[in-house]
Amino acid sequence: MALKATIVKASLNVADMDRHYYADHMLTVAQHPSENDERLMVRLLAFALNASESLQFTKGLSTDDEPDVWEKNLTDEIELWIELGQPDESRIRKACNRAKQVVVYAYGARAVPVWWEKLKSKVSRFDNLRVIELPGEETQALAALAQKAMTLQCTIQDGQVGIGDEQSHVTIEPITLYPQ
Repeated sequence: MALKATIVKASLNVADMDRHYYADHMLTVAQHPSENDERLMVRLLAFALNASESLQFTKGLSTDDEPDVWEKNLTDEIELWIELGQPDESRIRKACNRAKQVVVYAYGARAVPVWWEKLKSKVSRFDNLRVIELPGEETQALAALAQKAMTLQCTIQDGQVGIGDEQSHVTIEPITLYPQ
């Protein structure tokens, strides 16, 4: 019997002073059985960092044709394609060809520098790509915030992200790998 996704409800308050975006988002997220809490929370972080009224989660792990998060315009064109983890070059190329802007949030502690070293020369031709590393200790601390029902506040200022609930707070400093 196949395992079903866990439904996670998140109330996310975003105060992004870098983009002057301030809003509350009531999110329902399906956590795939193979998705750990770190990946779930990185998805929520990616949402917060790019929050808009039209940004939405996709089917994610259950389909190869969609990113983890995307934003489409009214004509169904993909404005923003967000990938998580360490996607291969062909997946990044596909995303860059389909979307106006692509952001990869790479996480996975020590594996990210090895992945990026192999990949950076292959993707340097894409003008619509950004690659951002999320430090491992910080994403693991973020995973500790995961619950089936969450109320999170996220403040973004000067490139630094603070995210937390009533009991805990995590500060994340994303590192831009590309473009430099």
